[in-house]
Amino acid sequence: MADTDLPKNLTVVNHPLVLHKLTLMRDKHTPSAVFRQLLHEISLLLAYEVARDLPMTTQTIETPVAEMEAPILKGKKLVIVSILRAGNGLLEGMLNLMPSARVGHIGLYRDPKTLQPVEYYMKVPDDIAERRVIVVDPMLATGNSVVAALTRLKEKGAKDIRLVCLLSVPEGIRRVASAHPDVPIYTAAVDSHLNDHGYIVPGLGDAGDRMFGTK
Repeated sequence: MADTDLPKNLTVVNHPLVLHKLTLMRDKHTPSAVFRQLLHEISLLLAYEVARDLPMTTQTIETPVAEMEAPILKGKKLVIVSILRAGNGLLEGMLNLMPSARVGHIGLYRDPKTLQPVEYYMKVPDDIAERRVIVVDPMLATGNSVVAALTRLKEKGAKDIRLVCLLSVPEGIRRVASAHPDVPIYTAAVDSHLNDHGYIVPGLGDAGDRMFGTK
């Protein structure tokens, strides 16, 4: 996918450390424990990028030497919403960097025949409309589950939303950008395509199964 074909709301976080760790995660011989640790480390780097434009203000503090007007985050804390179950791998790393963030969960699974999302759980903060929301899901494949999650969050009142994923493909990017053009997308890599089973190629397999050792 050429750069000229990328939607304007897409940011590819191609930092050398991200790409190195992602290569290790792609390797089918990488064990689950190492896979989880690498995902945790990459999530810190992705969180740094997605938080780059957080609103700031100042407050008066006293250092050991002098009084000063020091920069500090403005407004209510973030909400990080994990699309279960694989999203929890990104969630945990981001919470290390932003420990005061609120947390929400959306449970979706993909019907293996239709590839359409089915919701089985949702819990988010009541005041989500007043907070910036970061939605995390390692794989942006067909985009159907992400689009469904973003739609539900908007129904709950969310207005300022960012999507963070580890891997993506043109099909999923275009699907999300078409349905939710107001939602910026952050990804570590854009892979070639989806196969007949809806898996990212070359990808890294099923992120949830590899995280939890369930296959």
